[in-house]
Amino acid sequence: MNNFEFKNPTKIIFGKDTIEQVKNEIPSDAKVLLLYGGGSIKKNGIYEQVKTALANINVIEFGGIPANPEYATLIEALKVIKEEHITYLLAVGGGSVIDGTKFLSAAAVFKGDSPWDILANKVRTEKGMPFGTVLTLPATGSEMNSGAVITRKETKEKLAMGGPGLFPEFSILDPQVITSIPQRQLVNGLTDAFMHVLEQYMTYPIGALLQDRFAESILQTIIEVAPKVLKDPTDYNAAANFMWSCTMALNGLIQKGVPTDWAVHAMGHELTALFGIDHARTLAVIAPSHYKYNFETKKEKLAQYGERVWNITKGTIDDKAYGAIEKTITFFHGLGINTKLSDYTKDYEGTAEEIAKRFTHRGWLGLGEHQTLSPYMVEKIVKMAY
Repeated sequence: MNNFEFKNPTKIIFGKDTIEQVKNEIPSDAKVLLLYGGGSIKKNGIYEQVKTALANINVIEFGGIPANPEYATLIEALKVIKEEHITYLLAVGGGSVIDGTKFLSAAAVFKGDSPWDILANKVRTEKGMPFGTVLTLPATGSEMNSGAVITRKETKEKLAMGGPGLFPEFSILDPQVITSIPQRQLVNGLTDAFMHVLEQYMTYPIGALLQDRFAESILQTIIEVAPKVLKDPTDYNAAANFMWSCTMALNGLIQKGVPTDWAVHAMGHELTALFGIDHARTLAVIAPSHYKYNFETKKEKLAQYGERVWNITKGTIDDKAYGAIEKTITFFHGLGINTKLSDYTKDYEGTAEEIAKRFTHRGWLGLGEHQTLSPYMVEKIVKMAY
């Protein structure tokens, strides 16, 4: 096991009817910017719950943050922060709203010329504007980590950012919110969380026995609750386990002491930037080809995953590893997720070359757990995913 440090300062408030507790977490003298997405929170009652809880606090609203939070929209919100002298941010939404809020937390205190430099130059935010979250869509784990991904439509880019100053001060997780989430988004959430675990697990053995079993238990839980959540979102126990699995998948715990990959995300982000494909679905497109292309370096963990998660007990290591990839594809298909780029766009020709060119331009010359995945290899993987 590798050396590691672990600190996660986010306070989690989990369970039924906990949204009202937001009033206890924000300073009474704060001037709050309430950030949300397309307005679904006004239809499902969450907005009303939050506003009622904040009745005695000075609140200004900014809605309309889209899925794959758009830089131009966030710059408009940043203007409001500056003009209104905002002191605290509250994200009410899923990963996109929370990621957008993290960008604003960093941009509000950024001293550089252009806030885009935070992303383009990988600026680590040591201390941002304080913020909290009310989670409305389990998926990304953004409610308990310090990372974010922002899209810029004009350049068709999707870049990551982060830093120790971008952990939410608190996050409220009420599993009852999933009852109003469309089926497509529930499927995306299940897939996203599943892939978050695989990015931190599907590398090579390093003797981190507990970390492996943490990861495997999250995968097993998602597999178990997925059909229950999709059949009946009002099943509270299923909803609660789903929500907590999404949070645990990316709060930093399972990546400590182990190598991590994240090449699937790097390639998937480009598919979203180029074609607007849902983030989770891009991961399902890339992952099978990525694991097949890098089979020799990943087969020990693939076989372990096959044995422990999918109960594949017969055959050689290679047999179990290949079987695990096929089981994963079958799982995605069972959720209604397609796993080929051609299922999403007819304009896929040239995509692999474009992504390889972008990675070369950015200096991303060695991705993956061994940092040996070159743009040339990326091109091969993306073509395999056509």
